[in-house]
Amino acid sequence: MTHKIYEMPVASVYVHYVNKVVRKDRTEDELIEVIKWLTGFDKRTLKKHLKDEITFREFFKEAKINPKAKLITGSICGVKIAEIEDPLMKKIRYMDKLVDELAKGRPMEKVLRQV
Repeated sequence: MTHKIYEMPVASVYVHYVNKVVRKDRTEDELIEVIKWLTGFDKRTLKKHLKDEITFREFFKEAKINPKAKLITGSICGVKIAEIEDPLMKKIRYMDKLVDELAKGRPMEKVLRQV
């Protein structure tokens, strides 16, 4: 089954990520740090992907997922991350979960699984 989000431009969701974290007194730079940790994309590469409006499918195809991403647990949108079988959906949900944790005020070391 192909989910609609796979073909959506990451840029169309990124703006919501930014708004969510900024509303909760976090910064876009912190968001970029979290995305870099998960995907390996530095700020310049991320901004280029956003400008080029690449899809989630293309975005995660190019990403080098952090090996510690498997430490991201819990639920997102009522679905346990551990139960997601589709690899692409799991990566998208990893990113969603990290953004949620950042917005909820979790310390950056915990968001980035450094402790």
